[in-house]
Amino acid sequence: MNAHDDLRELPARADHNCFGCSQTNAAGLKMRFSTNGEALFSTLTVPDHLCGWGTIVHGGVQTTILDEIMGWTALHLLKRVTLTKALSVEFLKPVHVNRPLHAIGRVRELTGAREARLEAELFNGDGKLCTRAMGTFGLFTMDAVKKLKILDEEVLKTVEHLVQG
Repeated sequence: MNAHDDLRELPARADHNCFGCSQTNAAGLKMRFSTNGEALFSTLTVPDHLCGWGTIVHGGVQTTILDEIMGWTALHLLKRVTLTKALSVEFLKPVHVNRPLHAIGRVRELTGAREARLEAELFNGDGKLCTRAMGTFGLFTMDAVKKLKILDEEVLKTVEHLVQG
């Protein structure tokens, strides 16, 4: 994992209860994000109630971390709301609870006006790559988000601000 000194922390939203990024969901991951304009970064520690075998972070939780950072990557770098269409995850090394983890999300390619491929990696505290994912995401304009009622009114206000500016 590369160190970046030029990271800008992104604002955390307080208007929702998302398992991945809400700072108020007691059972959630409380992910926070920063960017260098080319990728998104998140450092987190997974609590022990989210383990699978022994002290290993459950594979579904690792998948959630990577899906979450890819969604936020699209929101901040592509300025589009997304929904996950397909996700492929490769588990390379065990990831342990109660230890620092570092996630990175990147846009791999725009495959059309309404679709993008993103990638994400999860590193342990020693900088070793443990899990990686590739995702295909549907991209939605704000008009489509409103028409399809993807977001409620409160979240919509926050997301419109992020997408526009």
